[in-house]
Amino acid sequence: MKTGLNHLYIPGPTNVPDVVRMAMNVPMQDQRAPDFGGLTIGIIKDLMPIFGTTKGRVMLFPGSGTGAWEAAITNTLSPGDKVLMARHGQFSTLWVDMAQRLGLDVDVVDVEWGQGVPVVAFAEKLAADKDRAYKAVFVTHNETATGVTSDVADVRRVMDVVGHDALLFVDGVSSIGSIPFEMDAWRVDLAITGSQKGLMCPAGLGILAASDRAIAASKANTSRRCYFDFGDMLKMSEGGYFPYTPPTQILHGLRRALDRMHAEGLDMVYARHARLAEGVRRGVAAWGLSLCADHPSNYSDTVTAIRVPDSIDARDVIRIGYDRYNTSFGSGLSRLAGKAFRIGHLGDLNEGMTLTALAIAELSLAEAGAKIAFGSGVAAAQFWYAEANATVARLAAE
Repeated sequence: MKTGLNHLYIPGPTNVPDVVRMAMNVPMQDQRAPDFGGLTIGIIKDLMPIFGTTKGRVMLFPGSGTGAWEAAITNTLSPGDKVLMARHGQFSTLWVDMAQRLGLDVDVVDVEWGQGVPVVAFAEKLAADKDRAYKAVFVTHNETATGVTSDVADVRRVMDVVGHDALLFVDGVSSIGSIPFEMDAWRVDLAITGSQKGLMCPAGLGILAASDRAIAASKANTSRRCYFDFGDMLKMSEGGYFPYTPPTQILHGLRRALDRMHAEGLDMVYARHARLAEGVRRGVAAWGLSLCADHPSNYSDTVTAIRVPDSIDARDVIRIGYDRYNTSFGSGLSRLAGKAFRIGHLGDLNEGMTLTALAIAELSLAEAGAKIAFGSGVAAAQFWYAEANATVARLAAE
C-alpha cells in the first residue's frame, strides 16, 4: 500500500495547486446564464500577456493541445497546401503526421533528436521557394520528448530575410506560461497550448491565439470543419460564451491559476522555471549522465530528458520510481524508449520539489544498476539554488 503523496515529475499533466483544485469545486452552473460570460472574457484577457500579444484573438476549445493543432490547420489551410515542418522529437513527429493525414503537402526536414528546429535548412528552403508555394511554416517551440527549446525568433528572422509571407504556426504546448513567448514580437500567426502544462490545470482545454492574418485566412478558407470553426468560436466568445458546452469547472480553475501567475509576475514565473531547470541539469551533470538536448542553447526550462548508461534500461528506472518510491518520471518516447527518462519541471514547482525528484531519481537509477553516488545530484542542485536565491534576494534588496 502506497502512503503519502504521489510525486509527479512528468512534463504534463502537471501538478494542480490546491487553490486551483478548490476553485474547481463548484456546483454545475448554467453556461448560458447572463453572468457566465464575464468569467470567460476575463480569462481571455489575462491569457493575452501569457501569449505575448495585445492583438491576437485567444480561443478556448474544449479538448487538448492536439485539438488546437487541428483547429489551426483546418481553419487556415486546405488539402494540397504546401507547408514546411521539421521532425526532431515525438511531438513534432505527431504534428507532421496530423498535417499529412489532413491532406497537406508536407515538406519535412528530419533532424537528429536532441537538436532544435533546423533554422539554416528552413532558410535555404524558404529562399529557394521563389513561387511562394509554402503556405505555412511550423515550429515546435519546446520539444517535450527531448527537452529541447527552439528559437522561434530566429525562424521569423530568416522568413523576413527572404521576404516569405507564409503563416507561422507555433506549438507552445509545453512552453507557453513557463518560458517567455512573444507572439506579437515574433509575428506568430497561430500559437497553441493546453490547460494541463504551465497553466496548472487539468487537461480539457486546447488554447489557441490567432493573428489578424490567421483570422483573415480562416475567413477565406473553405476546408471542412465544424466543432473547431474559428468563426463560430469568435462570434460566441465576444460575449464570453461557447458554441457548445464548455468545461465550466476547468474554466474556474484556469481563472484561479491565472490570478496566481499574475500575482507572482510573469517575469518571475519565467525566472523561477529557468532557476529550477538549471538545478536539475546540474544534478544530472553531477551523476555523470548526459542530456538528450545536444547543446546548452537548446536546453528546455520545462523538461529535462536524461540519457541512461547503455547497460541500463530507463524503463526500469521509471518502474522503480513508481513502484517503490511513489514517483512518476516521464518515459522515453518512441526511439528514446528505454534509453532516457524525463523530469518535468514546469507549472506549480519549487526547489524542494526538484530536489526530491533528483533524490528519488538517484535511488531509482542505483537500484536499476547505475553507478550513482548518493547525494551527488542533490548537492549540485543545492549549491546552485543557494547561489541563485542569494542573488535574487540581493537584487530585491537593492
